[in-house]
Amino acid sequence: MGKVTGFLEIDRQDQKYQPASDRIRHFREFTLPLSEGDVERQAARCMDCGIPYCHGPTGCPVHNQIPDWNDLVYQGDWELAVRNLHSTNNFPEFTGRICPAPCEEACTLNLEDLPVNIKTIEQALADKGWAEGWIVPEPSATKTGQTVAIIGSGPAGMAAAQQLARAGHTVHVYEREPRAGGLLRYGIPDFKMEKRHIDRRVAQMEAEGVTFHYGVNVGVTVTMEELSERHDAVLLAAGAERPRDPGIGSMDLEGVHWAMDYLVQQNRRVGGEDVSGEAPIWAGGKHVVVIGGGDTASDCVGTAFRQGALSVTQLDIRPLPPLKEDKLTVWPYWPTKFRTSSSQAEGAEREFAAATLGLVSEEGRVTGVKCARVDEKRKPIPGTEFILRADLVMAAIGFAGPRADTFIAEAGDKLALDPRGNVKANTEDYKTSIDNVFAAGDVRRGQSLVVWAIREGRQAARAIDEYLTGSSLLPR
Repeated sequence: MGKVTGFLEIDRQDQKYQPASDRIRHFREFTLPLSEGDVERQAARCMDCGIPYCHGPTGCPVHNQIPDWNDLVYQGDWELAVRNLHSTNNFPEFTGRICPAPCEEACTLNLEDLPVNIKTIEQALADKGWAEGWIVPEPSATKTGQTVAIIGSGPAGMAAAQQLARAGHTVHVYEREPRAGGLLRYGIPDFKMEKRHIDRRVAQMEAEGVTFHYGVNVGVTVTMEELSERHDAVLLAAGAERPRDPGIGSMDLEGVHWAMDYLVQQNRRVGGEDVSGEAPIWAGGKHVVVIGGGDTASDCVGTAFRQGALSVTQLDIRPLPPLKEDKLTVWPYWPTKFRTSSSQAEGAEREFAAATLGLVSEEGRVTGVKCARVDEKRKPIPGTEFILRADLVMAAIGFAGPRADTFIAEAGDKLALDPRGNVKANTEDYKTSIDNVFAAGDVRRGQSLVVWAIREGRQAARAIDEYLTGSSLLPR
């Protein structure tokens, strides 16, 4: 907790944003951080609430000890607060920027719609930790002599790699792309999180003994069987990249794309990678329609505005949610309520209860999206059809599971999948149906949050450590 009466004396203060008219002119982060004094005042609002739902499984998947480090910030002991934060979360600068903050929804003060500004404090702690040189490599003093292969360098793979290296194992991370980060790097735009944060962590992990192998597509350029024979354990952490089909057909029309193809190309462009060999997906001077109401769709919206789109419309099949939840029936759980992302606030038109019936085209190029209003069962209502003008359409209705054309195809029936097509493994030992092969993150649980990936990566690291050595001192 912070100051006993802080929640009564101090108003909640949020980070400000650059004006939309300014921030859409670049791809950099646009939040304006609070001063250290203001952060300490916000931490002082953390109350003696008795049962802090914020850091249990309800509010924080990695179990951040939020009241503890809030109190340390309030007392001015930022260095100890940074150490406390890192005891549960390997990458707080990631989650402090892109986590939707279920901890704040679970905060007791959220009963009055004024939760402690936990996410802002977390980001401030991580940034100060780097600025002050408190975050340094922590290589293991001893080596176990055993090696672990990790397939995928997203948040689950990175968290597991760091934990296992610190436990003394030799860790090799195999990544299909030219750089580490997975969808943190290639899916999330720089205006939400600049990639220097990932690069800094990769450098730290390399100093701790982790070896990254880039351009390795497991199941294509190297087999999983080879890695399994070469290493004592293998962790599958390849994410869930297979897009969910919107069922509109005509995805081969010119101007129609999967959302991730669009975001990945722009992230490569911003990151200085060569995209000259790809057909450009560009929103400048176009009317854009984004199909989907989630975070990926919102990222497409913000990217389109920065590329100079004339208009952006976002289609959501769900009904317009209530402006405010019923606290007594929902709290401390994540509520369904009307939310506006920073990208949507930049000028997007939002259509709710709208089904996408199909695409309109001329000479092989999309010119519109045919829609209709839906009933409570999400079925189109006859007579409500309308057409939206569209020069560029992105399908962003989520992900159906891991890609099936890589190690999953190679393993065949040996690798058990759950009914949704994810790799089957439990959360006790994270073992798959193949001996010495484990799975964690979105490849196991399906599309989820970065904070859940970090938690699963950490827990899988402990399970692998126990498998290799018989015991583990790594936290669970």
